[in-house]
Amino acid sequence: MKAAGNTTSRLRGLRREIEYHNHHYHVLDEPKISDSMFDQLMNQLISLERDHPHLQTSDSPTQRVGGQPLSGFDEVVHAVPMLSLSNAFSDEQVRAFDQRCQEMLEVALITYLVEPKLDGLAVSLRYESGILVRAATRGDGIGGKM
Repeated sequence: MKAAGNTTSRLRGLRREIEYHNHHYHVLDEPKISDSMFDQLMNQLISLERDHPHLQTSDSPTQRVGGQPLSGFDEVVHAVPMLSLSNAFSDEQVRAFDQRCQEMLEVALITYLVEPKLDGLAVSLRYESGILVRAATRGDGIGGKM
């Protein structure tokens, strides 16, 4: 019984810590830890939730991206959610990703274009007849501000 309590406590602690860092990064634009340290925290949480799916909650940081949109701008709901990409930190993880893609697409070979990940502002831009008609921040991935 004590082990289950420790797991629940660890999950809550990780979620709080990640929320703290998400707020400082996405809302205040004042990151407190490196991206790699944040990724380590997220990977710990993902692993714990995978091992204990009954303890996963809908408000977990693993279930959304970004932060709350800032006030002072009009709200917008994205036509297609702007979700986060998963990280691959090892050759094994890249091969597993490739295998999943091959199976999903039912092909034997996929050619990839790989670019370094650069952190910055994610936006959704909509053009109509070549004219920019809307620009919106990613916000929480479901909706943002324009």
